[in-house]
Amino acid sequence: MEEKTLQRNLKARHIEMIALGGTIGVGLFMGSASTIETAGPSVLLCYGLAGLVIFFIMRIMGEMLYLEPVTGSFASYGYKYIHPFAGYLTAWCYWFLWVAVGLSEITAIGIYVKYWFPFIPQWISAFAGMLIIAFANMAAVKYYGEFEFWFSLIKISTIVVMIIVGLGVILFGFGYGGHSLGFSNLWSHDGFFPHGLTGMLTALCIVTASFQGIELIGITAGEAQHPKETLRKAIKNIIWRILIFYIGAIFIVITIYPWNELGMLGSPFVTIFSKIGITAAAGIINFVVLTAALSGCNSGIYSAGRMLYTLAQNGQAPKCLGKLSKSSIPQNAIVFTVGLLIIGVILNYLVPNSKLFLYIYSASVFPGMIAWFVLALAQKNFRLAHGRAVMDNHPFKSPLYPYSNYFCIIFLLLVIAGMWINPDTRMSLIVGWIFCAILTVCYLVWDTKKKTVYSVDSKEQQ
Repeated sequence: MEEKTLQRNLKARHIEMIALGGTIGVGLFMGSASTIETAGPSVLLCYGLAGLVIFFIMRIMGEMLYLEPVTGSFASYGYKYIHPFAGYLTAWCYWFLWVAVGLSEITAIGIYVKYWFPFIPQWISAFAGMLIIAFANMAAVKYYGEFEFWFSLIKISTIVVMIIVGLGVILFGFGYGGHSLGFSNLWSHDGFFPHGLTGMLTALCIVTASFQGIELIGITAGEAQHPKETLRKAIKNIIWRILIFYIGAIFIVITIYPWNELGMLGSPFVTIFSKIGITAAAGIINFVVLTAALSGCNSGIYSAGRMLYTLAQNGQAPKCLGKLSKSSIPQNAIVFTVGLLIIGVILNYLVPNSKLFLYIYSASVFPGMIAWFVLALAQKNFRLAHGRAVMDNHPFKSPLYPYSNYFCIIFLLLVIAGMWINPDTRMSLIVGWIFCAILTVCYLVWDTKKKTVYSVDSKEQQ
């Protein structure tokens, strides 16, 4: 009987849209003001520097995916090219990241629905949204792709329109009686570095965390149609996503409004649309952030399910989590993940205004960075394994190897140091370390038990 495998049912348009907007989250629309307040206009340099590192990391992953397009992606490369423990740690940390994202996003769903329907309890709308996304993920991978395509299209369209409107305000004075604003807000309020390098370093940690999940595109490799060309094209476009959807959007915001007034304005997106006479701006942005929250939940269930499936395939999670449904979906892994999200819904019912989910999400920031370290470290052995002849003819090699790898590792260590120095992020870093330490102990116990069983079996066979 032929063993069932994941099916390649994600189309090129799904992959491209997931790469462009799949992990643009609620934070860009609603939380960007707090990041700008931390660094002032120098936040642009934070996005530029973090974006450069993410570009290198994505190109490293792209080089590997081109030759080995597997669902486990970076976790599989860690397992194969560093050590089984590296694959184990990466997969469980990435699973934790997306469960944390899912928990925070289902909470957000309940909050945003209350904007229109304040009489509906927060937990009911959160539960309904999660169920819809969960059933779509369990039905077929194409439904995940279709949902993510439209969610991403809504987010991208909103940002593009905001940038166009913002340029109109800056250059032609739309909403300001035809008086162009110019670019003076970039330096007029205590300069480009109002809080010095300390403020920039603090913001750099927050900005770097906002890129987490961008490597999600790698997990789709095992289910993408024509993965080599589709993923190659999608990853090549990552640089434009960073420039336009992150740096471009933030540039518009801090050019139109003094950075030190943004905290009093709420969402910068709402304010910009309202300025040109769109009276329903708040409702429009609420709809967009609702789709962003649904998108985060959708990606969370998909990614966490595939990571559990990879762990089970590697013998590092219960075998039942590696079983596929009739439609070639890792249904058991998805059900297990959704079960944890249901606990989140219950907590929403018991403590609707709790900051518990914020703490869980912040604790996932360090574990979420493990995948980036693994990619940068695994590439050397990956190249050695495939040989010089293959690599010399590789059409999608990552640029500036190995110096780009060193740069990425040093940058990530700098971010961790910044998280430790900042009292606001130190605790989340400590909790992240504790989580990784628990995983390490579990691995050592599991590995010792496995070796003991193997040793006993070998003696019995002699």
